[in-house]
Amino acid sequence: MTSKLFCFLTFSYLVLFSLFVSLSFADSNSTSPVSSVTVCKSTPDPTYCRSVLPNQTTANVYYYSRYSVRKALSQSRKFLMLVDKYLRRNSTLTTSAIRALEDCRLLAGLNMDFLLSSFQTVNSTGRILSSQRAEDIQTFLSAILTNEQTCSDGLQATASAWSIKKGLAVPLANDTKLYSVSLALFTKGWVPRKKKSTAWQPKRKQVGFKNGRLPLKMSSRTRAIYESASRRKLLQSTDNDDEVMVSDIVTVSQDGTGNFTTINDAIAAAPNNSVPADGYFLIYVTEG
Repeated sequence: MTSKLFCFLTFSYLVLFSLFVSLSFADSNSTSPVSSVTVCKSTPDPTYCRSVLPNQTTANVYYYSRYSVRKALSQSRKFLMLVDKYLRRNSTLTTSAIRALEDCRLLAGLNMDFLLSSFQTVNSTGRILSSQRAEDIQTFLSAILTNEQTCSDGLQATASAWSIKKGLAVPLANDTKLYSVSLALFTKGWVPRKKKSTAWQPKRKQVGFKNGRLPLKMSSRTRAIYESASRRKLLQSTDNDDEVMVSDIVTVSQDGTGNFTTINDAIAAAPNNSVPADGYFLIYVTEG
């Protein structure tokens, strides 16, 4: 592992259970032939969906879902390369702009991991998944959407990175649409029928970035772990309403020096029934 650490905590997974919409219904005729025009009606942006899916009258929902996830994986790689391109010009960037880009790079890497896991699942079966496995993949695909917004927010909050934001805005927007299509088609094809639950609604304003960083509120123990892993002091906020409460923290490092060696293992260790008011389970991923 290199000595440099990604400086951003994987906030995407922290907010995931707040933003995650409950399971919806899979079609009972997911194996029946359907046109892309018809299948795209179940997505948030049918026009965009039709522009990216092939129009094959003999294809079914499973085919379109696999196609969209595979295309999303390809686009996530391209976005990561684009972010790296900007980072190579770091001699002309401010520290806050570099940090915002590093955040986006980490999130793009997470997106690739989540999409790869999702594609391996949908490519291995043509049947409706178990409730647990379906929820796992929905969690991954929902996290990707949150990661896209987190990247955009971080760049937006860093004034000096605005020129970079302009260069990333279009691919961010298009990729977000594609990820939304992937989530909708996966839900349509693979998620078993389950009673819908009420989506959580925030009771206070959403937290924001300050100078491209996210203010976090931790206990002395979690603060010590964070500062040791990130090698920087925790950002302090004078407004408690702007802080994100962290109940626990784990680190992921491929060389075995962290709590886990893979992101999936860390996610599996996250409490299943936590609520935002109690604080979030935070995962810190090191580079390498």
